[in-house]
Amino acid sequence: MLRTVNRVLLGLAGLVLVVLGGSVLAVGLGVRPPAWWIHDGRHDVLLSDAGRTRWRDAGWWWPAVIAVLALAVLLALWWLAAVLRRPRLAEVLVDTGDGEGALLRGRALEDVLTAEAGALRGVRDARAVLTGRRRAPGARVRLRLEPHADPAETLTGLTAESLTRARDSAGLETLPTEVRLRAAKHAAERVN
Repeated sequence: MLRTVNRVLLGLAGLVLVVLGGSVLAVGLGVRPPAWWIHDGRHDVLLSDAGRTRWRDAGWWWPAVIAVLALAVLLALWWLAAVLRRPRLAEVLVDTGDGEGALLRGRALEDVLTAEAGALRGVRDARAVLTGRRRAPGARVRLRLEPHADPAETLTGLTAESLTRARDSAGLETLPTEVRLRAAKHAAERVN
């Protein structure tokens, strides 16, 4: 979801900047703007002296300006931190025995874990995400179980089969995993 929000916000900000910048450039180059536009011609300013100093003497003006700017800075820093943080592991370092190692795409291992966990008996939906570092990865697995599924049996199958195969195929000593089980919603059954 963060990726979608990021793209939408970047797209909107880019569109606004291109439209405003292009219109100011066009007016500066001599194109006559429409009557409703914010400035009239080449030598017109975007913000007049009266517009800039209108609220200067009001007691609430500077605290409001500082609060809005501080909020904008905090939101920009939060956005930057959210974009730079990688919740998924992009690659896993596999020890090949020659000292070099090989890189395994994290998405490929996630897809295999998801497919194998989804194939377990009683699992309606599965999702696996790799976390941690590429030398010491971990996994988060979310399973949605059918109403008739036995959670203990499903968890045993996941750890004994899917996670063990993933750990062995990647040549890892351990693969710490957090598993979250959720029951699928179902309608009540009627007894006649």
